[in-house]
Amino acid sequence: MERLREYQTKRDFDRTAEPQGHATAASDEPRFVVQIHDARRMHFDFRLQVGDVLKSWSVPKGPSGDPHDKRLAVPTEDHPLEYEEFEGVIPKGEYGGGTVIVWDAGTYEPLSHDRRGRPVDFAESLERGHATFRLKGSKLRGDYALTRFRDGDWLLVKAGHGAHGHGTPDPRRARSVRTGRTLAQVAADAGG
Repeated sequence: MERLREYQTKRDFDRTAEPQGHATAASDEPRFVVQIHDARRMHFDFRLQVGDVLKSWSVPKGPSGDPHDKRLAVPTEDHPLEYEEFEGVIPKGEYGGGTVIVWDAGTYEPLSHDRRGRPVDFAESLERGHATFRLKGSKLRGDYALTRFRDGDWLLVKAGHGAHGHGTPDPRRARSVRTGRTLAQVAADAGG
């Protein structure tokens, strides 16, 4: 699968339990996942299903439910759809070595439109550099926007005016929505 070539060439699947990325059918409603990744630097991975891949951004401070928080989002390679389920330890020495948990997951509704208010295809809105969407997760809910800067990085912001939402959790204390485990528990389970 051409769109996953970069993902696949960066990984040795004999050493890592990450999914290889075989073609999977896309679901009716597009999915999203936010993983906490304790790699060389702790960060959140924000992934939106676009067609048959997960478009991915590394968000150092994590997504926030507070509209006043503007979060840097650095694009990374597309990931396979199966990656939304991945939780575990990527071995040291492998690309992205470290522990991963699924902090939040769910579906999203594309909201992008042109200046006249007509809906715009979501992949096209990302290509143009501005996409809006409504997250329907266990933890993240509501309208968000991704906007690209000239340097290629993006900004992830919760849409809304006035009201404060919840900020980002302490990643070391956060629990997986899939298993209820913390990063430390996942690492201990993998080592023991």
